[in-house]
Amino acid sequence: MKSTITKILGVGLAAGTLAAALATMPASAASERSLFVAVGSVARAPVGWTEFCAQYAPECETKTVDARDVVLTAKAWKELARINTLVNETIKPLTDMEHWGVAERWNYPDDGYGDCEDYVLLKRRMLMQAGWPRQALLITVVRDKEGEGHAVLTVRTDKGEFILDNQNEEVLLWSDTGYRFVKRQSQSDANAWVALGDPRPATATAASR
Repeated sequence: MKSTITKILGVGLAAGTLAAALATMPASAASERSLFVAVGSVARAPVGWTEFCAQYAPECETKTVDARDVVLTAKAWKELARINTLVNETIKPLTDMEHWGVAERWNYPDDGYGDCEDYVLLKRRMLMQAGWPRQALLITVVRDKEGEGHAVLTVRTDKGEFILDNQNEEVLLWSDTGYRFVKRQSQSDANAWVALGDPRPATATAASR
């Protein structure tokens, strides 16, 4: 693992490419809607999150706070790219059924294996440990390009909402992912979930990916 981390910390070229994209992204955005997904009414929390909170109760015992976005500097952009790549390359994909013998279980991939929501939990934890505000790091349920349930991490910034995804090495603006966004954590309360812009029916939980 040490060699993997050293390798990823040195990916200056990828970070530079992202920094260049960041500089041009707002001008190329079609509209305000393309930067921020529409947020709807209250939604039910995924079962996996509820069970995760039962296991990691201190992490879910949070108070309601004001919404907060990250100021997306070039340094912050590089950190997003680094953590996304580091986790994607370090953790090996394994379904919950293969890993735990159950259909759905959210957990930190401390043994080096996990599925989509486990990648998300680790990226979220690493960013918070690096000083990023929890209110800007939102676990999100989507339908992927094949129509399957999937979990990603939405990062709310002053320049739009960006997605950290175990299926993509790039950090993309939400509207560039090709996904249908279903629901996510509220910025003010991690235990409250809100529906997202797409009105079509969708599954309520993230599938193993």
